[in-house]
Amino acid sequence: MTTPLGWLASRLTVGRRTLRIASLSSLVVAILIVVGGGIVRVTGSGLGCPDWPECTDGSLGPTSAMGWHAAVEFANRLLTGLLCVAVAAVILAARFQAEPAPTVTRWAWAQFWIVVLNAVVGGVTVLARLSPYMVAAHFLAAMLLLTAATVSWDRARRLPNKERVPVSLHVRRLGSALLLATGALVILGTAVTGAGPHAGDNSHVARMPFPWIAAALVHAGVAALAFAMGIALWRAATRVRSATVVLTLRAYFAVFLAQGLVGIVQSLIGLPEALVAVHLMGASLVWVGAVRVALATRAVG
Repeated sequence: MTTPLGWLASRLTVGRRTLRIASLSSLVVAILIVVGGGIVRVTGSGLGCPDWPECTDGSLGPTSAMGWHAAVEFANRLLTGLLCVAVAAVILAARFQAEPAPTVTRWAWAQFWIVVLNAVVGGVTVLARLSPYMVAAHFLAAMLLLTAATVSWDRARRLPNKERVPVSLHVRRLGSALLLATGALVILGTAVTGAGPHAGDNSHVARMPFPWIAAALVHAGVAALAFAMGIALWRAATRVRSATVVLTLRAYFAVFLAQGLVGIVQSLIGLPEALVAVHLMGASLVWVGAVRVALATRAVG
């Protein structure tokens, strides 16, 4: 039985360029979601809308009496609608290809379900009054979305599926190790945030029960490990003349070093709100970079 979408796909096709633009757009919006969440947190607007899915009891949006914190939080919620549109565009563009793009379609649908998951986690975070553990889970769900969006974009860029020059097993293992180290770095970053001063609301919000400085030092140690992994991968990829891996690593290092500089500066000058928001965006870009490096070490496009 032909579905309405299948019937439409048999009569309408879009080009590879449209799919690439759609997949890149969903990745950009996914990063904006992280930045928007960071702005909510550093401005103390996390409970600007004290309820979910409504902003407040009996009102989907903020009322004029609720103040600007409610407007900030509600604007961030509206970004989810934009993200849904972007993800839907990827799903449709992949479905309407003249030649099927099943890998992109699967990862686009993965984005959709992760968006649903993250919306629920975000709602629970509000209802839990910004529990630092729920805030961390909300951020990590956003990183999961970035993973799916990055893979979708990478696969769309490489269509049609052609064999790339195979890389050595050693390079592949180092790529996986770099991804794991960067993942640990991101997870520990949520612990630094959970123990730090920016709770997401101006009222008293519980923090994670360990010293911020200890969490920050462990975070820095794992950052050094990730950097060392990157250097090892660089040397291995250079020896086997894998230009794709080397070029992708250059982008990773550029973002990684900039992110490290922002992290050091913000720690030394008292965690100003603007730099904290920039650091959150940097975390997104570093993770995207690590995923791209891991994908570049794979032999098949």
